[in-house]
Amino acid sequence: MEHHLISEKTVERLILYRRILLTIDPEKQKNIVSHQLALLTGVKSPQVRRDLMVIGYSGSPARGYDISSLIESIGHFIDAPVKQGIALAGVGNIGRAIIDYFKGRRPKLDISAIFDIDPEKINRVLHGCRCYHIDQMEAIIRAGKIHMGIITVPADSAQSVAEHMIRAGVTGILNYAPVKLVHPENIHVENRDITLVIEKVAYFSRQVR
Repeated sequence: MEHHLISEKTVERLILYRRILLTIDPEKQKNIVSHQLALLTGVKSPQVRRDLMVIGYSGSPARGYDISSLIESIGHFIDAPVKQGIALAGVGNIGRAIIDYFKGRRPKLDISAIFDIDPEKINRVLHGCRCYHIDQMEAIIRAGKIHMGIITVPADSAQSVAEHMIRAGVTGILNYAPVKLVHPENIHVENRDITLVIEKVAYFSRQVR
């Protein structure tokens, strides 16, 4: 099955499966059955089996899935064959937190260039990444053949930053600015409005009494 035919939800679940499997001590448990993985992830067992069939992985009726080989199979499907660079625009609190949290967690993904307009940050190595002026973004992205961007700039700058990224060749954007981006249909954009989510959770927390 071609990757572009896989739904976003399927990809999300595969990533979730891998994240859960990586927490299991291989010295204590080498195999897992679908209903165990379903219980750990909150996904129904038939859905787990269907998702793993998508990547061509099948387990043993008696022993279930070999955990190490399943992690490897999901990685072959999800990860790039070589390290994939990421450009991050906006080295404020959220940007720094993302860089720090992400460092070393996925060897095939690398925040390789960061951008800002603050003179105190330009031409410095911050959190292990070289910071460039945002005016250099298109040239740096093209030179590094970067195809993913993360936006953590203020709302009034986000659309302009996204357009610069797209012109430079970025085809996937994770947007933390509290504004919905306008973009071509062939560009994959994920919006993460933290304030909206906090307000939503606060609302529902008040309903439980």
